[in-house]
Amino acid sequence: MKYVKPLSLLGNALKSKLSVPGRFLGLDVGDKYVGLAISDPLNMVASPLSVLLRKKTNIDLMATDFQNLVKAFSVSGLVVGYPFGKLNNVEDVVTVNLFIEELRKTEKLKDVKYTYWDERLSSKTVELLLKPLNLHPVQEKTMSDKLAAVVILQEYLDYANRCVNTEPAE
Repeated sequence: MKYVKPLSLLGNALKSKLSVPGRFLGLDVGDKYVGLAISDPLNMVASPLSVLLRKKTNIDLMATDFQNLVKAFSVSGLVVGYPFGKLNNVEDVVTVNLFIEELRKTEKLKDVKYTYWDERLSSKTVELLLKPLNLHPVQEKTMSDKLAAVVILQEYLDYANRCVNTEPAE
């Protein structure tokens, strides 16, 4: 896995020789679960995908799951939610960094690029959306993780597309 700057991720996908650029996978990394979202083929809209159970003993299995998702959805990069500016919550920063490092060490995603995107308000946004639905707590947690990944990925796509579309023509 290789880190790239946020705009480079979309720029690289657009510059690829493929007729359609690869899609992006959004990740909301938590202590117990990793929420996943996928972009549409044009990288304009994020949709909820799944939630993976996260344990220290299953990182190899998770890496295999990511390998399969990369192939199945033609994923060109990962957009990982990162707690920028959360000065009081160092644990969240450590959680994300440790997860990415563990994934990288499996060497199953060598060619996959990733970038970090601010996740600060994603969980709060989702909480406000789900509250009126009065879901069962287990169902709410699963939905919350997936939808937080959607918020992270959608905010990245909106920003990146806006920047790409406002660059001066050559």
